[in-house]
Amino acid sequence: MKAEIDFEQAESLGISRQAFDEVLDIIGRQPSIDELSTLLAMWESNGKQQSLYGWLRGQHHTVHRDEYLYSGNADHKAIREPKVKECQSIAEELCHNSSFLIPHFTLPSFPTGMLLYMVGNVSSEFADSEYARRCLHLVGEPMAAAGSEEDCQYIELILGSLQSAAMLEASHGVGEGGLYCSLLRFIAPRGFDILVPREVRLDAFLFGEEPGRYLAILPESQDDAFLLKLTEAQLNCCFLGRTTQDRILVDGYDFGPVKKYFQNQRK
Repeated sequence: MKAEIDFEQAESLGISRQAFDEVLDIIGRQPSIDELSTLLAMWESNGKQQSLYGWLRGQHHTVHRDEYLYSGNADHKAIREPKVKECQSIAEELCHNSSFLIPHFTLPSFPTGMLLYMVGNVSSEFADSEYARRCLHLVGEPMAAAGSEEDCQYIELILGSLQSAAMLEASHGVGEGGLYCSLLRFIAPRGFDILVPREVRLDAFLFGEEPGRYLAILPESQDDAFLLKLTEAQLNCCFLGRTTQDRILVDGYDFGPVKKYFQNQRK
């Protein structure tokens, strides 16, 4: 963990007491110089007419909790939504010989029964994804980022502070192959048992690659504290499910063992 700095050190850098106190409110402890610099750079470039905390609370990553779903591209509504069984075949196709499916194989591996959350906005968009290119044979316009670079920095800062406070076991961005492949990379050799929100297309939720979304894994004992901190930070989250011994289930459907998704990779 990087060294934290106190107000006297921050003041020597030209940071006001009000700004420093607001940083304490945002991350819940004294910041490191990198965290302080990130937040202040965001504020300096975009919102200095307001207080730091007030500006952050007004950004588009602070959407109301009933507005966390994006509608997705209207053109995609004409594409038939696959059933959960078909999503298993899609997952196998995406993972077969995929160079991006390189597991972390955390040592020691995560325990079973850990809680899995996705932090950030849930999206029904799946343009410009590996799924769209490989399985639907579509080449769409590059998607508008749901989360800007500053949003991502903010989420990473909050999750990093929660991990430092031992509320989180680990966190990781959703990347190539979407949520499904990111979960495989993140927690293999463990498996996962997750549910998909009914408001979102199965394929978009599992395989869409819209940026600004992060996976978080935590023990059940930290669930209430984790949700409270996300509420204070004005960040949305979606409960996914739990880690399993070595199998994958989506909406109760068995997608098979984790090792199946790695065994056909090119060496």
